Parts: sequence; C-alpha cells; structure tokens
Amino acid sequence: MDDPSAPEHQPPERSGPGVPVDRAAILLGLFILATVLLLGRIHNGPPPSSTAASVVSTTTTTVAGGSTTTTTAAPATTTTIPKAKSDVPVLVVNASGKTGAAATVTNELQVAGWSVQTPMNATANVSTSAVYYVSGQKAAADAVATTLHLPASAVLPYTTAAPVSTIGTAEVLVVVAPDLATSASAATTTSSGT
Repeated sequence: MDDPSAPEHQPPERSGPGVPVDRAAILLGLFILATVLLLGRIHNGPPPSSTAASVVSTTTTTVAGGSTTTTTAAPATTTTIPKAKSDVPVLVVNASGKTGAAATVTNELQVAGWSVQTPMNATANVSTSAVYYVSGQKAAADAVATTLHLPASAVLPYTTAAPVSTIGTAEVLVVVAPDLATSASAATTTSSGT
C-alpha cells in the first residue's frame, strides 16, 4: 500500500531555458537537411541550362550553455528555363522593299506557334535577313531562325544597328530581306495553291 509519509513521485523537472533552444536548433538543422534533399529530388533531371554557384552557406548557432551547432547548405544552382514559343514576343520588320513581306513572315511564325506583334517597315532596306535577340533570348532566336529556314549565322544579339527605330516589348526581332521575302512568298503561294 501507499506510504503517506513517502514523498509523492513527480516527473523530473527540466532545468534552464537551454533545452527548448537545443530542440529548436536540432529541428532547424533537420528542416534544412530535408529541404536540401527534397530540392535535390525535385531537380533530379538535367536542367535545360544551368549555372552552378560555388557558394557554400554555413550557419553557426550558439545556444545557452555554450554549445554550438553548425549547419552547412549545399551549393546553390540557378536554372534558366527557356520560354515557350507563345511567351516570346516576336516583331517582324520588312527591310526587303517587297510589299507585304513582313506580314507573310509574321503569319508563318504565328502558324508555328510564336507570339507575334504587328509587323512594321524597317528604317532601311538590307540585303540579308537576320534574327536579333535581346539578352537571354538566344535559344528563342535560334528556334525562330530554324522555323524560317535561316542559317545559324543569321542569329545576332540585338543592337541599335538593327534597321528599326524601336523593338518595343519584342524579345526577338526578325528583319526580312529579299532572301527571306522571296522564300516566304514562295511558301505562301505553294500552300495557298494546293
């Protein structure tokens, strides 16, 4: 039986505020580890293009009582995902001197799924067609050139030397010269004649 003079059994008391801080530090470390592992699983496949940063993040936490916890995160990876055709604004300008050339090429790109803007006339005629791109849109410009059957050498970074007064919000600029105007009108004639 119970002895009334015996001290009542109570659970041991935890002393000091260090215990919850220790648990918090351990939980934080586990959270960071789980996040790193989860992100590694999500990004398991090779990205379209990526740049790995060689920066390692280290966090040191000192808790009450003088103990130290160090957490190290894996190197960060920045991934650039190419935009879909429908997300890349393309402007076509006529620098061929042939009426309707820019409209024909604009229609061809629209049918291929590109997001096209209203075609314009160039500020000057040129002898060779070109596809210009703004920073970060080379892959899109390459794809536009492929759609139009232009060589890779026709793809150039956009500069103010392009024969337009402005490209506005366009990220890819197609300058239609006689070479592209002739092939575009031949393709339109063939497809409308069949």
